[in-house]
Amino acid sequence: MNKAFVKESDAEDDDAEPQQVLLPKGSKNYITPAGYARLQLELKTLVESERPKVVDIVSWAASNGDRSENGDYLYGKKRLREIDRRIRFLTKRLEIAQVVDPSVHHGKEQVFFGATVTYVRGDGSEQTITIMGVDEADPLQGQVSWVAPVARALLKSSVGDEIRLMTPAGIEMIEVVDVSYPAPSSDHSASN
Repeated sequence: MNKAFVKESDAEDDDAEPQQVLLPKGSKNYITPAGYARLQLELKTLVESERPKVVDIVSWAASNGDRSENGDYLYGKKRLREIDRRIRFLTKRLEIAQVVDPSVHHGKEQVFFGATVTYVRGDGSEQTITIMGVDEADPLQGQVSWVAPVARALLKSSVGDEIRLMTPAGIEMIEVVDVSYPAPSSDHSASN
């Protein structure tokens, strides 16, 4: 096999960032303490465990001779690029992260970052979402990024407020019926 073809496929997407939600220009990367801890753990695992294992495999595979037809070598190099890309991404995101503890708003009825909000849609159906950071939100779990249109519309509203939400189908009126936050951690009182 011609090495030019191998080199060409090795280099593709080298500098591409993972498909992640972009932050609005000039805004901060808000994240909950739990989300920040998960990103730190992922970075630590990649740097201290996964990357060294893949480097060992690539080194071993390279010592076996012809690299152009060596599947372990080719796959290992590709996986190494993926890991390095993720490490760069996580490092950048953690550097600009602003950790916000939503429990400081516990008991309040105004919507801020970290709130779990229940609202009634125009058709009478209820929906509950939790407003999270862009790197931690999971729509399948009812979590939306603070930059999502529904979250932006709800921010700073209070229970009983009617909000205009721009949707692809046009403007929809929604009403905030409940706002809650996690209770403050008891870790602070246990350590005193």
